Formats: sequence, C-alpha cells, structure tokens
Amino acid sequence: MGRRRGIMSDQLKEEIAKELGFYDTVQQEGWGGIKSRDAGNMVKRAIEIAEQTMQKGKS
Repeated sequence: MGRRRGIMSDQLKEEIAKELGFYDTVQQEGWGGIKSRDAGNMVKRAIEIAEQTMQKGKS
C-alpha cells in the first residue's frame, strides 16, 4: 500500500513549524520527532490560514 500524499505542502508545514517554534526539532529528528501537541497546533494553524484565505476570496 503506497503512502498517501499529504494535503499541506512541505513549504507550508515548514513555515508553520518555524512560526510555532519547533522547526529545529523537525530539522534534527524529522516530522516524527515533534510532539503531538505541536502537530495539533500545526493543524490548527493551517486551518486558520485556510479560513482566512477563504474569507479573502469571498470579499
């Protein structure tokens, strides 16, 4: 069974990780090295960005 391609681009994930302050961990240990809380915060931030983008499109 092949790996599914993620919805978020690598660039977006990296930008959010930098913004939230755990990008160093990603660089040293990969995405598997981040805490569950950090992963949840990353998803929450991605949703906020998507909602803001959608709102701009409706304006």
